[in-house]
Amino acid sequence: MTRPPKRRPEKKQRDRAAKRDRAGARPGGRPLRGLPLIVAGIAILAAGSTSRRRVRGLDRERERPGGPGRRRRRRPRGRPAERRGRRPGDRGDGGDVAPLRRVVPPDVLAVAAGTIPAAKIERLSKLKRVGEVTSVAGASLQLQGVGLNTLAVDPSEFRSWTPPGTAKNTALWTALAGGQFVTSPDVAEKLQLNRGTRYPVVGRTVPNLVMGGSGELGLPGVDMLVSEKVGKEMGLVPNAAVLVNAPGVEPATTVKAVKQILGGGVKIVNLRASEYRQPGGGRATGYLDLYKQAATTCPGLSWTVLAAIGQVESSHGRNVGPSSAGALGPMQFMPATWKAYGVDGDGDGKADIMNPYDAIPGAAKYLCANGAGKGGQQLYRAVWHYNHADWYVQKVLNLAKAYAAKYS
Repeated sequence: MTRPPKRRPEKKQRDRAAKRDRAGARPGGRPLRGLPLIVAGIAILAAGSTSRRRVRGLDRERERPGGPGRRRRRRPRGRPAERRGRRPGDRGDGGDVAPLRRVVPPDVLAVAAGTIPAAKIERLSKLKRVGEVTSVAGASLQLQGVGLNTLAVDPSEFRSWTPPGTAKNTALWTALAGGQFVTSPDVAEKLQLNRGTRYPVVGRTVPNLVMGGSGELGLPGVDMLVSEKVGKEMGLVPNAAVLVNAPGVEPATTVKAVKQILGGGVKIVNLRASEYRQPGGGRATGYLDLYKQAATTCPGLSWTVLAAIGQVESSHGRNVGPSSAGALGPMQFMPATWKAYGVDGDGDGKADIMNPYDAIPGAAKYLCANGAGKGGQQLYRAVWHYNHADWYVQKVLNLAKAYAAKYS
């Protein structure tokens, strides 16, 4: 029995035409800043649902000391950990954007030409000393005739991964949650975009979206954000980009490990590299930088002590409380102690207990006030004042020695 001749060439032509029809005008142009065409591999939009996966690293620090200024018993082995407060990704009542609970400085950005498999994202989360991993949909969309690299995000979660000034701009994230789009400031300036004005945005569909505002996104080559719902409707590629937070780890080490897992065809960016630092005179971009920078405010205090306290208290921001005793933030301050020693480290006019840019300098201030910069027995006493337990002091000082050995 003979079979009819295959018609594959014609089918391929129909498929290509269909893709062009779905995409409308294929997005073109060049990104306005950052790496050239960092998301170029996903410029042709794909249909399908937009998915977002937030994965937490392994919890290696089970003991939750109390934080500065109070006594705390060591939790018996096997006792369940206390109920934690809301995470940044938890929505507020009524589906509104959740309050900002902390800032998570991203260390590595990876962008693929298609969907990154969930199994690989899971492997990233299990890398040694990785704090958190989040993945988002992405593609290049066309606005005002220019191709813009766009991510589709959950505003309640993703705000914590952006620079502090942007993360705290609740109006910006509320607009995003309401179906509007947000751009970087240079995009808004170059394209003369006006907040509150509708613009046609070309993707698989061509909706007229309201410009909700602009803010520093902190991600080179990423020009625009839309909500997950809008991204799904416009056909953004699911799990096309991944952000990795690995506090206390040399960035080159994290980049190498991410490359090994994701393989070729994935663009991987070290966000701590000097060319990607945000404006503002060398602002710290990760926990390691924050510890080192804060230690300079207390002559004689080693950054390794701050890093050790940050690891023991919250595993470098992975568990920000509130604890059973009411301690908050990456350095686990009691609110009353914070009132006396809180620091506005990022210069935004507010000392925020949840913000590592404020909390880590606050910890340095508290330690310094108790003589930590003098070393020796004074350092021991200063750490004891942070949490009134000798086992705690010994653990912190031993961790500090380990950091010194690793990074010296």
